[in-house]
Amino acid sequence: MAPTSKLHPALRALRHRNYQLFFGGQFISVTGTWMQNVAQAWLVYRLTRSSYLLGLVGFVGQFPVFVLAPVGGHAADRWSRHRIIIGTQAAMMLLALALAAITFSGVVQVWHVVVLAALLGVVNAFDIPARQSFIVQMVGRADLPNAIALNSSLFNCARIVGPAIAGVLVAAIGEAWCFFANGVSYIAVIAGLLLMRLEPREPAPRPGSAIAHIVAGFRWVGRTRPIRALLIQLGIVSLVGMPYAVLMPIFADQILHHGAAGLGILMGATGVGAVAGALRLALRQATRGLGRWVAYSTFSFGALLILFSLSRSFWLSALILVPVGFAFIVQMAASNTLIQGMVPDALRGRVMAAYSMMFMGMAPLGALGAGIAAAHLGAPLTVAIGGAIACLSAAVFFSRLPSLRAEARELLLAQEMVGGDPADGASGGRIA
Repeated sequence: MAPTSKLHPALRALRHRNYQLFFGGQFISVTGTWMQNVAQAWLVYRLTRSSYLLGLVGFVGQFPVFVLAPVGGHAADRWSRHRIIIGTQAAMMLLALALAAITFSGVVQVWHVVVLAALLGVVNAFDIPARQSFIVQMVGRADLPNAIALNSSLFNCARIVGPAIAGVLVAAIGEAWCFFANGVSYIAVIAGLLLMRLEPREPAPRPGSAIAHIVAGFRWVGRTRPIRALLIQLGIVSLVGMPYAVLMPIFADQILHHGAAGLGILMGATGVGAVAGALRLALRQATRGLGRWVAYSTFSFGALLILFSLSRSFWLSALILVPVGFAFIVQMAASNTLIQGMVPDALRGRVMAAYSMMFMGMAPLGALGAGIAAAHLGAPLTVAIGGAIACLSAAVFFSRLPSLRAEARELLLAQEMVGGDPADGASGGRIA
């Protein structure tokens, strides 16, 4: 669709009517999702007081992404991404309402949460590759970096609002209302998707089985050094750094002594920094230098996690979490921008499936490991170790940047031209 108006460069992706609909609906829906995330973590903690079970729920909620994202990526390259997203959002709505109903009834047990979290993970395995790949269809290549940054801003604005609301609601009337609000919030995003006017997208038919196409996509990622390096870095941070969020109920209650309301404040503080980081990226109009941003932000993220693990003051901890959120979102969104800028559209779904596996698929392994480690070492030491590993990985990534730049530049330039699927041997970005 043609842009509908002129806006500030930092908001240029919002010129597109379809993206306006997507953006508005997603903000409401993601706010509900963050409300459910906080309420669900608190529910599990209230029922069990177990760091291990907190880690287990995080694991089962995200591990299906690691296993099934390749299938979801193939589906995003083969069928309508728009229709896939409508279906996944409807399924998420039903799962949220089911959790609300069980909790309202007073019979909720941890195994209910585990089963519904696992089902949500299955849905996410199809939703994330389709949704990430769908962005370019709404805004085009020129506005794609800005749309990715605005998506991160949206996600993290909701990360501020959602936990704050959830903290108040959980303390006042219980977790079930957060789950119900999340279920209702999906109406907004589904309505926005249905109102879109899209150009027909007919993926070119390709010979071979689905497995062959999935393998071809992974082979392309494996031989494309800049994308491989970015995905490995993202996977390490997700494995050792992101689990700090899973352990946040323990920090809020046992270490900083502020309960459910404090949990909402801590999560919201991370969101404040993340919004600032995403808006800073939105002001950029080029990909030049983003590799250094990935390295610097990853090192900062790890160092700040170490500082957070040492704090025993609630407000100091909340203050530290602001730049933690900034550093993490810069690393994640800059990696996303570089990867999407280098990948041909014919491979976008499968490459974003690999991105999903590293970003969300590695996190459950980290969450499970963090839960077990926290039970033996304590939450602060567990978080500090993760931060130290993130710092080390950033140093290694930075040392490799000079050898990756030339190939990355060729890939970015290649995507200015229309090409076929390089995984099938056609032109469009393959580097010898």
